[in-house]
Amino acid sequence: MSPVPEGARQEAAAIEAVLLVATEPVPAGLLAELLEVPVERAEELVGLLAASYDADGRGIEVAAVAGGFRLQSRADYSAYVERFVLDDAPHRLSAAALETLAIVAYKQPISRAQVAAIRGVNADGVIRLLVQRGYIGEVGRDEGPGQALLFGTTPLFLEKMGLESLAGLPPLQEFVPDAGTVEALEGVLRPAPGGADLRRPRDGADEEALAGEGDGPLPAPGASRGGDARDAR
Repeated sequence: MSPVPEGARQEAAAIEAVLLVATEPVPAGLLAELLEVPVERAEELVGLLAASYDADGRGIEVAAVAGGFRLQSRADYSAYVERFVLDDAPHRLSAAALETLAIVAYKQPISRAQVAAIRGVNADGVIRLLVQRGYIGEVGRDEGPGQALLFGTTPLFLEKMGLESLAGLPPLQEFVPDAGTVEALEGVLRPAPGGADLRRPRDGADEEALAGEGDGPLPAPGASRGGDARDAR
């Protein structure tokens, strides 16, 4: 039996129709205006609609995202959705772009130079790509010398990530290695007594790749070498 009461079914159906055709998350305030009801009533109706989807085991759900509501596929069926959207593969972000986007998300507001310092490579091309895609944008200027442009994430980023706000980002502590791992890495990276440098990779390995180990959830900076023109693809 549907959890939507008989007297609320028409209003809930109206919300369903709006969310179905919306291209962006719809705020509760806008739903209230469309239905000519208080915001609290609109939120209640959205909750009833979401509960009805859950009760029926539907393949879609109502999600609170980026300050509004939208219809989206249920995570349980993500494998089938991925198969369907394989033709969109050329538009996916590269590892370098995802790395840069993660830095901006957690460190915003942040400048190009600060992103480059964290990644270890020039990030101008990747930042331009992310701005073009609408995931990040200019949010101000640094008060220091040069007044560098500062970047932050956009509502589109929240929508694509399925987040209601930046508070929904997973804590960085979840990706920080434990004390034992940090100590082991320091032992490998610390120069040995007498001047021998244990950091030098064997067999001609890229020293940047070794130096980037243990940096957390983001790919090692060495993985992004080769210039932003390649990164942006």
